[in-house]
Amino acid sequence: METTPKKKNNRFIIILAVLIIAGGTWGFTKYNHGLHHEETDDAQVDANISPVIPRISGYVTEIKVKDNQEVKKGDTLIVLDNRDQLIRLEQAKAALAGSEGSLVVANATTSASQASGITYEANVSIVEAQIEEAKVNVWRANQDFARYENLIKDHSITQQEFEQASATKQRAERQLAVLVAQKNAAERQAKAAGKQTSATSRQTAVANANIKARAAEIANAELNLSYTVITAPTDGRVSKVNAQLGQFLQAGQSLFSIISTTEPWIVANFKETQLTRMKLGQHVKIHVDAYPDHEFEAKVASFSPATGARFALLPPDNASGNFVKVVQRLPVRIEFTKADDAFIARLRPGMNVQVDVELN
Repeated sequence: METTPKKKNNRFIIILAVLIIAGGTWGFTKYNHGLHHEETDDAQVDANISPVIPRISGYVTEIKVKDNQEVKKGDTLIVLDNRDQLIRLEQAKAALAGSEGSLVVANATTSASQASGITYEANVSIVEAQIEEAKVNVWRANQDFARYENLIKDHSITQQEFEQASATKQRAERQLAVLVAQKNAAERQAKAAGKQTSATSRQTAVANANIKARAAEIANAELNLSYTVITAPTDGRVSKVNAQLGQFLQAGQSLFSIISTTEPWIVANFKETQLTRMKLGQHVKIHVDAYPDHEFEAKVASFSPATGARFALLPPDNASGNFVKVVQRLPVRIEFTKADDAFIARLRPGMNVQVDVELN
């Protein structure tokens, strides 16, 4: 009995060959790609996050925003009760008015003291002139008395004339003494007026300093009044608003944040062994998990000055205990190069991305 030979099944050989070729091609492609690229999926979108913090304490009277609302820089977010600040502003203005009145009084007192000083100095000059005249009178009276004294010895004049000459001499001397005393008194008054002028001048300086202090208090009160209106520090989107009408807010209390929607960037954590050939300016392709079909263009912008472990709450200390070598990761900042990409506005901080750096 004759048996027919089995036909060889070439399908398996063909499929195996195709798989080997495809696997080899894929492996070569991945190997060649690995020679010229560095990749990581330990990367996230990041952006500026500005906290909204009241600078003064107060009760909330108005809330102008809602969760996730988009705002522009300067938009009003929350309004606080401003009555206390208005009262402080009025008090500061009243204090300034009082200080300005004190300055007017000090200037008037200074002017009066200066005028008195000028008057006393003029009196001193007048008395000095009178003293000079009195000295002449004394000299003449002494001369007359000396002549009468010689004439009385010869009985050429009467006793009455001699006594009259003596009295004239004494009056002239007393007049001179009185004028000298008046001069001394006028000089003391002029000196006292000068001290008074100096004192009032210092009062003027004090009044001017008080005016500056009150003006500063007004500026501070106006600044605190402006703080009752909390505005957006930047363009962005509001997070969850943690504030209620009538709530008392403490100065420095964090309310919510505004996440910038412009110019986000990527923070990619590469292994230290991947950094050998990486450098600034290299081209980067980015795929965001939320938009897998869209490829973003970017570049390497900067490298962190330390590994992520150095910024941890409890940095590792290899000098304590047993040492186990662990490959560290270094944060790398990657910035988008196509600012007009419409998908960039859709990115949110924290989104996972796949980063592919082209080494050159």
